[in-house]
Amino acid sequence: MKSQIVTSKPGIPAEQIERRIFLIRGQKVMLDGDLAALYDVKPIALRQQVKRNKERFPEDFMFQLTAGEAESLLSQSVIPSRRNFGGFMPYAFTEQGVAMLSSVLRSERAVQVNIAIMRAFVKLREMLASHRDLARRLDELEKKYDSQFRVVFDAIRELMSPPAPSRRKIGFRASR
Repeated sequence: MKSQIVTSKPGIPAEQIERRIFLIRGQKVMLDGDLAALYDVKPIALRQQVKRNKERFPEDFMFQLTAGEAESLLSQSVIPSRRNFGGFMPYAFTEQGVAMLSSVLRSERAVQVNIAIMRAFVKLREMLASHRDLARRLDELEKKYDSQFRVVFDAIRELMSPPAPSRRKIGFRASR
């Protein structure tokens, strides 16, 4: 009999999960509304389960966003409108908080969604580690070789950094 390997999808593409992981207060987190959508429960039901099990969610597992943090998410179009808040500030769950959610939601879907989310967090960690390793190796090579290669190293560093968003000028150019 073949053993089944659980994939990263309970019908949810990994990219969809990765797009819902944000960096807030220096931590990778997911918002309660996004998690509720993934678990296929109403946000209020998710929050009620969390409140009933408050002792399982210390501050390093979950925190409520400040008005400034929520406004920042709105301005970045991460959250389409204030209506998504449901009348109060959203909660942010760290990786450990997301893992704890499966124990309080107690459904097969919650388990499968958590597996997919944990894999997404691991993938992000691996990508960050790979980038740091590449930067470290580049530093080591630069120390080894003399200044004639500085142009090459600077070009590589420029390629490694994300591009700055381009700002197109709006309006008409008057012809002379």
